[in-house]
Amino acid sequence: MIPGVSGHFRFRNEQSLLVSKYIILIINKIWIRHAFCGTIYSHENLICMINNFFKIALRNLWKYKGFTAINIFGLAIGLATCLLITLYVIDELSYDRYNENANRIYRVNADFHLNGSVFNRRTTPAGLAGALVTEYPQIEKAVRFFDEGKILVKHGNETLAEPDCVYADSTLFEVFTLPMIAGDPHTALVQPRSIVLSESMARKYFNSTDILGKTLLINKNVTYKITGVIKDMPAQSHVHYHFIKAMSELEDSRNPNWMTVNFVTYILARPGVDEKTIDQCIAQATRKYAEPQLRNFIHSSLDDLAKKGDYFRFVTLPLTSIHLHSTLTDEKEPSGNMEYVYIFIVIAAFILLIACVNFMNLSTARSAGRAKEVGIRKVLGSFRSGLISQFLVESVLTSFAALILALVLVLVLFPYFKILVGRDITTGIFSTSWLLPCLILATMAVGLLAGSYPAFFLSSFEPRKVLKGRLASGFKGGWLRNSLVVFQFAIAIILIVGTIVIYRHLDYMRNKRVGYDREQVLILQNTYSLGGHARMFKEELLKIPGIKSVTITHFLPTAGIEETQVYSKDAGTNSSNSIGIETWSIDPDYIPTLGMQMAAGRNFSPVMTTDSSAIIINETAAGLLGFQDPLKASLYQHTPFKIIGVVKDFNAGSLRTKIKPLVFRLAEQNGSVAMRIDTRDIPSLITQVEEKYHSVDNMREEPFSYSFMDDDFNKLYHAEQQTGKIFVSFASFAILIACLGLFGLVTYAAEQRTKEIGIRKVLGARVSNIVNILLADFLKLVLVATVIAFPVAWWGMNKWLQDFAYRTSISWWIFVAAGLLAIIITLATVSFQALKAALANPTKSLRSE
Repeated sequence: MIPGVSGHFRFRNEQSLLVSKYIILIINKIWIRHAFCGTIYSHENLICMINNFFKIALRNLWKYKGFTAINIFGLAIGLATCLLITLYVIDELSYDRYNENANRIYRVNADFHLNGSVFNRRTTPAGLAGALVTEYPQIEKAVRFFDEGKILVKHGNETLAEPDCVYADSTLFEVFTLPMIAGDPHTALVQPRSIVLSESMARKYFNSTDILGKTLLINKNVTYKITGVIKDMPAQSHVHYHFIKAMSELEDSRNPNWMTVNFVTYILARPGVDEKTIDQCIAQATRKYAEPQLRNFIHSSLDDLAKKGDYFRFVTLPLTSIHLHSTLTDEKEPSGNMEYVYIFIVIAAFILLIACVNFMNLSTARSAGRAKEVGIRKVLGSFRSGLISQFLVESVLTSFAALILALVLVLVLFPYFKILVGRDITTGIFSTSWLLPCLILATMAVGLLAGSYPAFFLSSFEPRKVLKGRLASGFKGGWLRNSLVVFQFAIAIILIVGTIVIYRHLDYMRNKRVGYDREQVLILQNTYSLGGHARMFKEELLKIPGIKSVTITHFLPTAGIEETQVYSKDAGTNSSNSIGIETWSIDPDYIPTLGMQMAAGRNFSPVMTTDSSAIIINETAAGLLGFQDPLKASLYQHTPFKIIGVVKDFNAGSLRTKIKPLVFRLAEQNGSVAMRIDTRDIPSLITQVEEKYHSVDNMREEPFSYSFMDDDFNKLYHAEQQTGKIFVSFASFAILIACLGLFGLVTYAAEQRTKEIGIRKVLGARVSNIVNILLADFLKLVLVATVIAFPVAWWGMNKWLQDFAYRTSISWWIFVAAGLLAIIITLATVSFQALKAALANPTKSLRSE
């Protein structure tokens, strides 16, 4: 007699012998150590029970090494992907929160609407900041910025171009948290010709931060005294400046005209003051200072504008909302998109859910072979709670092994992930105190959730039925597992459709006719110093073989430079005939060089002196102005400007925005030089252009910088390109995890249908027949997934495309392609295991039954 068991075993047949051997094995290895722990829960017994749980769990995990490895790998990929997306989302949401008073800082934006023309900019009048601080106690401080853009800095014998220079008020350090390494924040920006450098620029030009009192020669002939050095602005800032000049030297900073908006204004509200109160203060200041000038300008009050549905106002935007919520086209740096953040959060959740589904399917498939073990253990007296605990311990151990592997994957992939998203993500796994504890809790929850189904299901078996070979009916139904697989592939198909639509839209944007020819256009940047030598330089460039035409201007379709002026349709200016139109200064060669087409009239002529008071408008402006014959009309700005031509519409900037009304005026503007070229030897041509560039007296020490217009155009869609890459990566992970889930399910199905497959083979079924039977079940699931996924994918991608004024359509073949790809993936995943089951020896399967 065996201890702990009463009665005797009588072996009447072979089956009884097998069962008895199995019972003895269980007793010897498990029961003797575990039985007493089931009823007495002393401290020692509890430790014994937990110890046994872990020992048995490790033995079972090692016994099923293949399943365990697949389970850990699939869950690790899901956790790693979710963690990477979490780091990205945290980084996006942390923008500008490094400021101690971030929740009290607001930027003031201009928002004008006049007779159909719209003006939305991040700029304000020079006098707005002073008026708010002086007259409204709700406003504690204000600071203004004036972007200078690129400057030329003398460094030894060379001159370097630096792009990030700004004028700022002396209150800068009272509003923003910009730690100073050297200097006094209260006086650093008080005196004219004072400048504060970032730490990186101080080390670049002086190899030290101890540089107070030293000087920099900027823009060739202006000397600035260094009065401070600050730490570099964090990566999570919506602006980055490395050279900050004192606003006091800028004469325009004292301009009382509220109709001119050139300054970026930030205000610091007092504690407890909400955004609505601030907007009311700004509205009162606008009525007090801007309305009188508005009456003189267009002979209308704010109330008169409101009656027509127009407005002239300034609105606030919280500092912490600028990066993700601003839709302005004149932001200094590319903004993020809150929609993308939401999309990535949903994708992370879905991928983690797919990983849990995969985990659950594999656990169920592996546990199916343990049905007899469960039955025998229950016969020998094991409680259901003990069995549930055992399965949950195995599941939690697996999930924590997956967590360790996931952390390793994140550390390895993080540098590549930063390249993928196109930014320097500074948030790390251990840099946020709450992230790792939350990750551990989430992993515990995943383990319990994923292990709950097999634990509760297997522990519910009736020993009598199991030992007689009849499993519970739940194994035959499998509706939950089938539903989970449908869910997996529905998400994968949605991601496949999204990826195809995004890449198709990117291709549409790259190849869409935008109204100008951006191919073979070479651009020289920052050429303001040409001055009076511009015409001579242009003539010299035209002498170079391969250069067909040249235009010199500051306004290019890919430059993002905007300037709006107010015109009226007749000599008497008032609110009913005034309109704000974007105005570009160009030369006579601009339109032919960029390959634009005239819809009516003519281009500017270099030999017609009257063209200095002439203008060309685009088709959108012609439609907005409503002239029956634009060539017989004029626009007025104190003096008339005769319309001599209408250029066909072209897209300036991104296709996200509609084509705006536009006016071309004939004027010299030396900001950049654009050349249409026709040569196969581009390096030689660029070398000749550089030689001509440095041969001009004003440009001998100027840095030579160039780009191609098609490259500048593609940069406008950098965010969409990065999104496409991310979608492909996430879709690949989702498909990989879904395939692991399918592998688990087909393995489970093959195990449960072993006897059926053996009988079919004995009765003459071919391998192909058996494979088709197994494939059919899973193809049905994929077809159901496509029915669910297609409408969801169409809705999501259609909503995403609404952000673009010009967009591609969602064609039917995209869904067909996604469905076929899902079917091919299913066939590739299922066929291997199905073929293996079909080729198995039927005598073994029938003997085991």
